[in-house]
Amino acid sequence: MIRITLPDTSPRKLVFYLAMEEYLARNINKIANGTTKEYFFLWRVPPTVIFGRNQDIEAEVNLEYCKTHNIEFYRRKSGGGCVYADWGNIMTSYITTDTEVDTVFQRYLDKLASALQSLGFNAVKTEHNDVLIDGKKVSGNAFYKMSQSSIVHGTLLFDVDFNEMSHSITPSKEKLNSHGVKSVRQRVVNLKEIIDATHQQPPHSQSLISSLALKNYLESYFQTETICLSEHDIKLIEDIEKTYLDEAFIYGSYLVRRTGSL
Repeated sequence: MIRITLPDTSPRKLVFYLAMEEYLARNINKIANGTTKEYFFLWRVPPTVIFGRNQDIEAEVNLEYCKTHNIEFYRRKSGGGCVYADWGNIMTSYITTDTEVDTVFQRYLDKLASALQSLGFNAVKTEHNDVLIDGKKVSGNAFYKMSQSSIVHGTLLFDVDFNEMSHSITPSKEKLNSHGVKSVRQRVVNLKEIIDATHQQPPHSQSLISSLALKNYLESYFQTETICLSEHDIKLIEDIEKTYLDEAFIYGSYLVRRTGSL
């Protein structure tokens, strides 16, 4: 896969990376030169909640807690559930000219599970587009289809603060019951927990001591070549980012209920 990089390492909001996905997907045929190409990039963000296109923010996000604890929250344009991310989480972005949902999901999940298996983890993909290790989720993913391309974006838990996660997001009891669990925490596991419990080490010289170390390993595992975006590209991405920062988009029907208008 072709890895996409930025000209600098400045910290950015989560929605910049969503806009970056969208920009690449919109322009993929021009970049790909008419051939089927696969692009990816991995990223990390400070504490942030991201929820799906059709979700009710008030039902999914603990707004008061997020605001008082400086946790940002945004809506994405793809479906799927509510996710908490911080520096202990790796966000994954996969963009392809293929638009067949099942094919794209399976290809990407196979790649991710294979990468984790190469580190000695018992990773398996599921029909719900997750990756599990020993029955617990380490990666959840969502699909966003565009006219001539598609995006799969997801999470990979390395050392996420589950206490902050449990306070920041508020899934319904019905959703939890459907999975047969009492809390989000029971469904997920950090890779670091597995490493610490089993003293498991990857088959290379560098131990997985941080989410950044894992990110670096995965980038090396996936990448066949690299393309660095230009400053002009960044400006166009920032224009798309503004659509995610629009309060009417973030708050949706919640804003209507509270103010009577969008």
